[in-house]
Amino acid sequence: MNAQAGETVKAQKAAAERRALVIGGGIAGIQAALDLANARIRVTLVESSPTLGGRMAQLDKTFPTMDCSI
Repeated sequence: MNAQAGETVKAQKAAAERRALVIGGGIAGIQAALDLANARIRVTLVESSPTLGGRMAQLDKTFPTMDCSI
């Protein structure tokens, strides 16, 4: 139903699902996904490699204590 010139259009509400796509399973991607999920937003996390963590997973020799929050 299209409105004609000068005709009043009635607003309608529609339910919308809040969803997000996070690309990259590194530290920032994981944190973004967690923040969105905590805000009650449905999240899909996509990572191209078979493991999560990004470069962080390669830092076990540099930071053997796994405390990389410097």
